[in-house]
Amino acid sequence: MASPIPRGLKQVLQKSPNDIVILSSLRTPVTRAKKGGFKDAYPEELLANVLKATLKANPNLDPALIEEVTIGSVLQELGGAKAGRMAQIHAGYPHTVPFNTINRQCSSGLAAITAVANGIRAGASSVGIGGGMESMTRNYGSRAIPTVLWPELKDSYSQDAQDCIMPMGLTSENVAKRYGISRADQDAFAADSHKKASAAQKAGRFDSEIVPVTTKFYAPEHPDAPPQDVTVSQDDGIRHNLSVEKMASLKPAFAADGASTAGNSSQVSDGAAAALLMRRSTAEELGLSGSIKARWVASAVAGCAPDEMGVGPAVAIPKLLEQVGLSVPDIGVWEINEAFASQALYSVRKLGIDEAKVNPNGGAIAIGHPLGATGARQLADLLPELERSGQDVGVVSMCIGTGMGMAGMFVRE
Repeated sequence: MASPIPRGLKQVLQKSPNDIVILSSLRTPVTRAKKGGFKDAYPEELLANVLKATLKANPNLDPALIEEVTIGSVLQELGGAKAGRMAQIHAGYPHTVPFNTINRQCSSGLAAITAVANGIRAGASSVGIGGGMESMTRNYGSRAIPTVLWPELKDSYSQDAQDCIMPMGLTSENVAKRYGISRADQDAFAADSHKKASAAQKAGRFDSEIVPVTTKFYAPEHPDAPPQDVTVSQDDGIRHNLSVEKMASLKPAFAADGASTAGNSSQVSDGAAAALLMRRSTAEELGLSGSIKARWVASAVAGCAPDEMGVGPAVAIPKLLEQVGLSVPDIGVWEINEAFASQALYSVRKLGIDEAKVNPNGGAIAIGHPLGATGARQLADLLPELERSGQDVGVVSMCIGTGMGMAGMFVRE
């Protein structure tokens, strides 16, 4: 006899006309910044492609019915607000559809999806799109990092406040040293991320979620030649023959005596992603209930010390689970962003998560981490995996610079 379903899980799995459902969750390929297929593309160009693909994937939806488009963007000027609005209109959305951007750093994509979902839950809208875009090629390190810590103010700020601008790599080293995450374990985790992503790509597991993008590409070996039209259809940061031994040979990237390297840290990347959400009753009224793939259950954000910001998932996930009345074993698939192997490993171990359930198709170490798009990219990866594995409940989570974590729960339809 099958074991009875726990009460909390039973409630989460129960359907309601007020559910916030997801009809599509798509992404562009994720490519290496400054080297990959999108090195000459613009973030709004990537966004336009994924927004256009969202309409194509939902041909029976009148675009005029979309009441909000919210896009996460971290590095772009004005958060990509002007360029993003242009991309939306270029993609075929009427100008009557509102647009805005959101920046909660590495969680911006999930924050955008959550903002749209909460708007639907509150009754402010019935249909919306949440997602993210980022070109780290064009915007990462291109300007001096602004800071509130001008010389005349520095002495008046607490150390915690000053730690908000600590380089992310040093926060990774803090997590590793404070919580005993060894270099060997970090390298093994990173190599496994590439191994899983390689297997997934070769098996075509990403194909249904990826929107191929045709863009301009200047060949590095011919800098004076005109650009070529190229179509990018796969993530290009995955190393198919990477070994733990190769990982172990890399030098520390952030501290001479450190353990975080270019190999066991997330890749600097370019990409975009978007999800279409609506109230279940609206989907039924529009004859779209057959297209429902999943539903959003809840999201939670929690703070932590800025100098160990990577522990964010370990504080956000318990808050989310308490909110919905579930426990760690109830979750079938975990997408935990691999900002650094140190913090991902710490979070998994701290919460007692089965590592076999974590990033089964690889994570940001192999696929890449286009900051504003990552949360939406994780959702695009999660939903097909829930379907493939027959699991019902999945969680997307990540750490956030300045000391936070975010987590969102989704249920397969």
